[in-house]
Amino acid sequence: MISVSNLSKYFGPVMAVDGISFEVGQGEVVGFLGPNGAGKTTTMRILTSWLPATSGVAKVAGYDVMLESTNVRRNIGYLPESVPLYTEMRVEEYLSFRAKLKGMSRLERGRRVEYCLERCRLITVRRRLLGTLSKGYRQRVGLADAMIHNPPILILDEPTSGLDPLQIRETLALIKELGQTHTVLLSTHILSEVEAVCERVIIIANGRVGLSQRLDEIESESVVLVEARGPTEQIAQVIKHVGGVTSVNAKPMEDGVASFEVRTEEDQDAREEVSKAIAGKGWPIRRLERKSRRLEDAFFDVLRAQDPLKQAMKAEPAPKVETEAITKKV
Repeated sequence: MISVSNLSKYFGPVMAVDGISFEVGQGEVVGFLGPNGAGKTTTMRILTSWLPATSGVAKVAGYDVMLESTNVRRNIGYLPESVPLYTEMRVEEYLSFRAKLKGMSRLERGRRVEYCLERCRLITVRRRLLGTLSKGYRQRVGLADAMIHNPPILILDEPTSGLDPLQIRETLALIKELGQTHTVLLSTHILSEVEAVCERVIIIANGRVGLSQRLDEIESESVVLVEARGPTEQIAQVIKHVGGVTSVNAKPMEDGVASFEVRTEEDQDAREEVSKAIAGKGWPIRRLERKSRRLEDAFFDVLRAQDPLKQAMKAEPAPKVETEAITKKV
């Protein structure tokens, strides 16, 4: 339903999206994650035809977002991070107006407005002016607007922003229910929300895709956590030579103790071998346990794999003109 190939976006000399590619299949609920400034909102705006891409191709429901933007808009419901509303209109009036703009008949409009008011918990404020609503209610009106024409694809940017804990639970339950009949691309900073409703995650950092994987695959992986007293580099080298170990992430701690995150082939349990190797060198072991990998671990692994300094140098404009000006003055 969503296909992105080598998509890039530059704002002048600043790179926001750097040649990303990914797919979202029909009926999938996919979490779109990344730190602030990673390019999530820019990508979503390109997919919804709000922004043109600098290069690459993006298709939504089989339509090119650049060449067939009208058809793209007919097939998506978009909730932006900051919901634009006509504050002088009432909730029910606004939703009916939006449904009419989206080409719905009068009979169909009435049914969908009632459905969205109920599903988004807006019945009690249906006659309230939008300008008098709290941020949480405005967010729910934005979600109702995205759903009003029953599109096959929903693109939601921070849908729970400003909601209280009860509203968050209700909204996540609604998104999960919508995922049974719609394709959903969900952006949020709260990883627990993604774990609650999504089947797969796409994590981007510095404008590039760092991971695209199903949640059950991430959670099926495991690591061995080790804390030992001794020289960090030497212990890390000993662990690396244990059979089946693929990577060792070392981190010095206090009092001469270092921690190690050990990954193995096919998630085999290497605790006994690691323990023998370290104890054989006379280094005391303070901690040794096997831990299932979580979404949070995958998220930070992606961030660690990126090189922020290299990206900053890439985005920085060349100082050629300034140098020439200084030369002329001299």
